[in-house]
Amino acid sequence: MRLRAGQKARELGPELLGFAAAGICAYAADLGLFVWLRGPVGLDPITAKSLSFVAGCSVAYAGNALGTYRTKTAQVSRLRQYGVFFAVNVAGALVQLLCIAVSHYGLGLTSQRADTVSGAGVGMALATVLRFWGTRTLVFRAGPRTERRVESWTG
Repeated sequence: MRLRAGQKARELGPELLGFAAAGICAYAADLGLFVWLRGPVGLDPITAKSLSFVAGCSVAYAGNALGTYRTKTAQVSRLRQYGVFFAVNVAGALVQLLCIAVSHYGLGLTSQRADTVSGAGVGMALATVLRFWGTRTLVFRAGPRTERRVESWTG
């Protein structure tokens, strides 16, 4: 029996909320660490962003593994699972960069506002969809699906 869209959305709601909560915490860790590494620590922007990105990925992974997807049993080691999670997040970052590149270089929209809209707006939205899909299907997927047999009883 197929679930109606409303019922499916209600079932997906807690997963989306957990994913969003982990993402907000990861964003805060990424931003806070980046600002600290660029300011008082004095690192260059690429090094600071690289380190803060890894920290943000780690916070997001911990939030999802210990919170959102805690009931999913790992089919692989946690280290391998983190590696796949990290790869999904790198793919999301590349989507954001691609959006900026298309807007800035392809469409000629070169203002700071256009870069912000394409990278932090459109790019972030697309990257979040990719990350959600990748997290639930590639990282925290359920074990092999078991076939359900439906037996009919005739009376």
